[in-house]
Amino acid sequence: QVQFVESGGGLVQPGGSLRLSCVASGSTFSIPVIGWYRQPPGKQRELVALVSRFGVTEYADSVKGRFTISRDNTKNTVYLEMNSLKPEDTAAYYCKDRRASSWGQGTQVTVSS
Repeated sequence: QVQFVESGGGLVQPGGSLRLSCVASGSTFSIPVIGWYRQPPGKQRELVALVSRFGVTEYADSVKGRFTISRDNTKNTVYLEMNSLKPEDTAAYYCKDRRASSWGQGTQVTVSS
């Protein structure tokens, strides 16, 4: 099972931007769907965005128009471009093969002034 390592989180002011990266331990070419998920403090983990191996994307309503998911199978990497960040986007962000049951370490995003 391919494992992912997330990076790129940090502290950003409301309205700011961040780009998260997720590097796989193996090839992502054959993985049908990879997703970014997040877990806000004290809440359950939720889906943020999905990207298929053909580049088809899907987003949670809360991030539509602000976040963009993409994947580069030549680099075994998945990205999450986050713009117009809001305090409610504060969470630990994770990526994984949608079929997988295990999670990586995640990367923390904090949106605060």
